[in-house]
Amino acid sequence: MCFLKLLRHLQFLKKTILKRFKIINPEVLEAFYLENRSIMLYTQHMGNWEWLSFIPHYTRFATSTFYQPLSNKYINKLMYHIRSQFGTHCIPSQQGYKELLKFKNEGILSLNCFMGDQSPKKKSERHTVTFMNQETDFMVGGDRIAAKLKQAVLYLEIIKPKRRHYELTFKVIEEGPAHEEKNKCINVYIDLLEQNIMKQTGLWLWSHRRWKDKHKYN
Repeated sequence: MCFLKLLRHLQFLKKTILKRFKIINPEVLEAFYLENRSIMLYTQHMGNWEWLSFIPHYTRFATSTFYQPLSNKYINKLMYHIRSQFGTHCIPSQQGYKELLKFKNEGILSLNCFMGDQSPKKKSERHTVTFMNQETDFMVGGDRIAAKLKQAVLYLEIIKPKRRHYELTFKVIEEGPAHEEKNKCINVYIDLLEQNIMKQTGLWLWSHRRWKDKHKYN
């Protein structure tokens, strides 16, 4: 029932949400668009991250997001509809590179959201660092895809200035097509994520499975 309420809320309060969802520096996106550059946008579980589905209303980029299909077909279909109804192209994570390569070959400029604070799958490549004073594994897929497709890499800082209002600021991690230093983008992302969390610690999803299974994959 909570998902149905969320769906109705998004449908009938679109104008209200757009007023409460403020992008501080949209000119950053426009500059890359004019340079004919697609973007890998590193995001995170801060605040109401599902509101990111409204980003297509703020940019000329075709917007996509990677997701892991859910085992419950009903919930998966509902969440897919919630995330895609305002123009975001939802791509199963395992098909991410293939779909973005297709965009590039078709000349489509894309802004691609990648939730970088999720735990890697058991057999996935990972980058291990100290994050929030804990040894933590991070996914490398977004960085690898951006390097192969010569995309810029940005971080999306999310702040909640007051109740039900969010402010988004784009921060450039890698503006050029070259990604010469391995894991550079991920390391910068991790630093920016920590800074973002420390500004408003209550906004981050602390219940996420960041460290619960870290010894299982060793």
